[in-house]
Amino acid sequence: MPKFAHLDALLHRFVENGLPGCGVAVAQRGETIYEGYHGYADIDKQIPISADSIFRLYSMTKVIVCTAALMLMERGHFLLNDPLSEYLPQFQNPKIILASPYGYSEIPRTKPMLVRHAFTMSVGLPYLYTDHPTSLKVREIQEELRRKHGNYSLMEFVEALGEVPLACEPGERFMYGFGHDIVAALIEAVSDMTIGEFLKKEIFAPLGMKNTAYRHFANTAERMVSLYKMEQGDELQKISIESDALHQPDARYEGGGSGLFSTVADYLAFSQLLANGGSYNGERLLGRKTIDLMRTNQLSGEVLTKFQNFYNAGYGYGLGVRTMLDPAAAGANSSVGAFGWSGLLGTWVEVDPSEGLSMVYMHQTLPNHEEFHHLRVRSAIYRELN
Repeated sequence: MPKFAHLDALLHRFVENGLPGCGVAVAQRGETIYEGYHGYADIDKQIPISADSIFRLYSMTKVIVCTAALMLMERGHFLLNDPLSEYLPQFQNPKIILASPYGYSEIPRTKPMLVRHAFTMSVGLPYLYTDHPTSLKVREIQEELRRKHGNYSLMEFVEALGEVPLACEPGERFMYGFGHDIVAALIEAVSDMTIGEFLKKEIFAPLGMKNTAYRHFANTAERMVSLYKMEQGDELQKISIESDALHQPDARYEGGGSGLFSTVADYLAFSQLLANGGSYNGERLLGRKTIDLMRTNQLSGEVLTKFQNFYNAGYGYGLGVRTMLDPAAAGANSSVGAFGWSGLLGTWVEVDPSEGLSMVYMHQTLPNHEEFHHLRVRSAIYRELN
């Protein structure tokens, strides 16, 4: 049987069972060893998924942004244990919202907010999934920024974020949220470039990532994969998503937690940088030991237990990435220390430095059904290693 035949068959089944389309690529020690595309980028127009297809990365933006920030740490621009307010003064004195049987009250913060807390999602600024007072306040400042600026920038948002009372003491809890937007603002503060400018100069250009950006250029809008609602038992429905406005040429916000688009091959080049000690195609952008730090687990005790849901079974969390601690607990045929992340619409990356291996999978649906697709792709890819 040809190599990766089982992976091809799996991807074909995904599409047969209702997935609109997907793309996958695998590389090892700088060489692409598999690349496959199945199904459609747009079903009505009969446009197939291909190497030219553009995918919204959503939270896979985080891995790129945290890598960029660690490059600046290596150059001495900051330390992980520095107070964040040394670079972003608006976080000097945030308050904490304390819950009680009688409601909520604001109290002074007792612990300093450190740079590392932004990397590890422990700043106490969760995304807007709940009606917690912190989330409600973030919604308020977003609405105010829209009234004041229309299209507002990352730094304008993070400046206002400093006024929001935190949902917990810094470093106390893992709360998936705006930490990496703060990391992106840190990059802007110490580099004197926008995050988009920094990524283009320091990562995308050196790695030849010509199809990766925040805002559309050339024909990238036409190549964007359509988004489909994919509910079990229902027909696929093409839908729009509000955040696509941030890809338009007149947009200003460039996020640290989401916002980039890319191709499978572009992201594979980036992932190979991480798989091979910070070098790719003769370009050394990052130190091997820094990558080791990035994939070192930062969670422990009850915080780690709560992180390890079905999808994250066996993983801990490092500096912007989940990292494999226990393959047996994960039920995974992968390696200790393999790391990566995923995106809201079905994108996923896993990097395994012990094998010089990286893998990228992308589709675009809501919900993304990541626990079904990604974990099966992981198993099928590791099956092919010699």
